[in-house]
Amino acid sequence: MNQVNSDTDDINKLLQDVNNTKLFFTDLNGKLMNLTINKEKLDEIRENGVGFDGSSIAGYATVEKSDLLLMPDMSTYKNISFRSDPVGFFIANVYNEQGAPASTDPRNLLQKIITDAEEEFGFKFVLGPEYEFFLLNDEDTFSLSSGKKFNREAHSDKAGYFHSTPHDKGEFIRNRVVEILGDCGVRYEKSHHEVTPSQHEINIECSDALSAADRTILFTYITQKVAEKNGYYATFMPAPFEGFNRSAFHIHLSVQDQSGKNIFYDKNSDQDLSKIARQFIGGLLKYARETSVIMNSTVNSYKTFVIDREVPIVRGWGFRNRTSMVRVPYSRSPQSTRIELRSPDPAGNVYLQMAVLISMGLQGIREELSCGSPDKGSTYGRSKKVKVWDEDFLPRCLYEALVEAEKSDFLKSVLGEHLYTNFMDLKINEWEEDRTHITSREHRRYLNI
Repeated sequence: MNQVNSDTDDINKLLQDVNNTKLFFTDLNGKLMNLTINKEKLDEIRENGVGFDGSSIAGYATVEKSDLLLMPDMSTYKNISFRSDPVGFFIANVYNEQGAPASTDPRNLLQKIITDAEEEFGFKFVLGPEYEFFLLNDEDTFSLSSGKKFNREAHSDKAGYFHSTPHDKGEFIRNRVVEILGDCGVRYEKSHHEVTPSQHEINIECSDALSAADRTILFTYITQKVAEKNGYYATFMPAPFEGFNRSAFHIHLSVQDQSGKNIFYDKNSDQDLSKIARQFIGGLLKYARETSVIMNSTVNSYKTFVIDREVPIVRGWGFRNRTSMVRVPYSRSPQSTRIELRSPDPAGNVYLQMAVLISMGLQGIREELSCGSPDKGSTYGRSKKVKVWDEDFLPRCLYEALVEAEKSDFLKSVLGEHLYTNFMDLKINEWEEDRTHITSREHRRYLNI
């Protein structure tokens, strides 16, 4: 198993066995970025960083102030055991040219939120994301296809929930992904085919918040590389197919005190859920609309907000209720008592998603918010009388989410002025591009007018 500490000498020894050494980070949209470095220069790069053009990375910098540095976090090193092309993997922090953490680096924001929470409350967070994705036939078979052809030819299988081989064509890919993750010291909990044809899920063990976000970067990279090496295309696009379930990014979360005690558990409370947990849920519910643009950050994200497609559409919470935005799963022990936020999708920036999730809950504790009564039965029945604008519901398009974010003092305070402004500029431009785009569907519907 290729687990190492952050000692440079140990890492340099392991780097002798890799072909490429890469520094990974994300743009503000959440897209995976990397820079290949000379492994013989690692000591120098560790001290001084390596420069790059921040204006060429979405959301980081303007042309006139574009010089930024990547600083490898040595504690994140992994030897990724791709058989034909082993890779030395680092997560990097982004610094400005003065040597301070960049105000637009999402990872820096998450680190700050975690540090501030520990100083203010003494809290530590344990997070466990669920990774859902689609395995499609090779990218070339659908990249230029019409929507109809894409639906017919892009699917890699016709399997459904928990189906087995030979119907499940992706089992080999999933097995190889978890094998490589295991070599990196990251253990998985379960792996299976999901509800939609070509859709898969892999869950790994829970960890602290920063590690959970970093592991998401590792997981995404490994999954896409393994798929490509075996003739498939792995996508974390929420809804590549109309009329099917989306790929979600459910996040399980619990909070511990400094002694490791789970403070979401209280044996004297209803169903063992503590007052602090309920206040945390209250924060998630209150600020859900204002932060939707973080949790569901693309135009495509909102194509999935459909009744009976296993996506929450109402702001609410419930015990074991999979139609609720916040679900309290069944737990066998005090230590496993947790909540599950079911609204996010995997197209977003994981560092922003986790930073905002934690901030929402903490604000609920500060304000001593009530989460109200839990949902009873399916929340989908409430949608029959939905209006164009209904604040009981989550936003149903990127424009609605942008309006809420634009009005939100809370989101501005969490992200900080610079990061908030850059992120909103990106998303407003994305909305404008989509708003003015003429589709083939419009041609079919309106050319005969």
